[in-house]
Amino acid sequence: MGSVLGSGTNGALRIVRLANFVTSTSGGLRTALDQLGRGYLAAGHEPVLLVPGDVASDHHTEQGRVITLPGPVLPGTGGYRVLADRRRVGRLLDALSPDRIEVSDRTTLRWTGEWARRARVPAVMVSHETADGVLRTWGVPPALAARAADRLNRRTAWAFARIVCTTEWAEREFLRIGARNVVRAPLGVDLERCRPGRRSTVLRARYADGERVLLALCSRLSVEKRPGTALDALAELRGAGVRAALVVAGDGPLRGALERRARERRLPVRFLGHVADREALADLQAAADVCLAPGPAETFGLSALEALACGTPVVVSASSALPEVVGAAGAVAADTPQAFAEAVRGVLAVPEAARRAAARARAERFTWDRSVAAFLHAHDALPAPVQAPVPSLVPAPVPSDLHRPSLPPQAVVPSRTEEARR
Repeated sequence: MGSVLGSGTNGALRIVRLANFVTSTSGGLRTALDQLGRGYLAAGHEPVLLVPGDVASDHHTEQGRVITLPGPVLPGTGGYRVLADRRRVGRLLDALSPDRIEVSDRTTLRWTGEWARRARVPAVMVSHETADGVLRTWGVPPALAARAADRLNRRTAWAFARIVCTTEWAEREFLRIGARNVVRAPLGVDLERCRPGRRSTVLRARYADGERVLLALCSRLSVEKRPGTALDALAELRGAGVRAALVVAGDGPLRGALERRARERRLPVRFLGHVADREALADLQAAADVCLAPGPAETFGLSALEALACGTPVVVSASSALPEVVGAAGAVAADTPQAFAEAVRGVLAVPEAARRAAARARAERFTWDRSVAAFLHAHDALPAPVQAPVPSLVPAPVPSDLHRPSLPPQAVVPSRTEEARR
């Protein structure tokens, strides 16, 4: 199976990345894909991102080449699409002839690991969520969720050369099954865009609307994120005499129900919907006194890290990976409204200057440069001395009936570029 576009030269690698559940209103995953693509490109490699959409497109962007294939909407997800046409995706992979592939969907795209084995292409799966954590948030009993997750994770660990986990918490479910091909690579935060200097007393007063404490929730409004906990914690605080208001940045299938709950309980909650302007979102995060991150299955929590970078402490779920991320720059709470309300009161008891300085200091430990370096290490890739050329045309499909021997489990094989140099 030859490349119709040619492979990277002088150490440059074509890294084809595939992701589902990415839309224009996505949050952390879209940010991570964008920043990693920019980093790969700056390091001299050739990133190509393949995602689903409503129509086909092929564009060159600041994160590299982005190819969109039509994909159906998954019911009940609030508009998320998936790459469902395996044959079409397989033909495009054949035509792109990647040196590496990186997959950000461990369920519907796990089959690409098998494609990579046949093509002798080292493949990395990025674990953006825990399987048992997601199942538990959907009401599956813990024991059953763990068994189902173990079965899924064994297949995933076998299919891919490497599994990348962003936190030690996310890594545990793979270590539990004895996987030996797991590496850790934390994500990062834009410390220039997200900074304490954005804090505006005018904006804070507008959102607080006369209340003394401004809470913020920046999250997709879906079951696994547990946004209702934020509203219930607000009710607990107000019941205890804390004059607090909540502003919610995000959209999703639960928005209507949450708005009705806020109205019925007469809670001061402002729903902004999806905030597409990243600068405006950073202004909001900086204006808040405390941000809330109640999702119990979060494996990293980019939104929480962005809040810390803006100088705003975060109260996080004790069941998630976020205690590992926020450290002492916030508070950890059990998954109850009472516990979240108590944690907010504890954060507010710390002098504002001290708590905001601690939040920023914690965020400065996470940079995108470090994240990109860790992900490239997972690909056995180094910065290339020469920028890889970026083709401007969609490649014509090549025959896909040429098969290569399957690789043994957990093998990492040299790329075609490396073999040519030998």
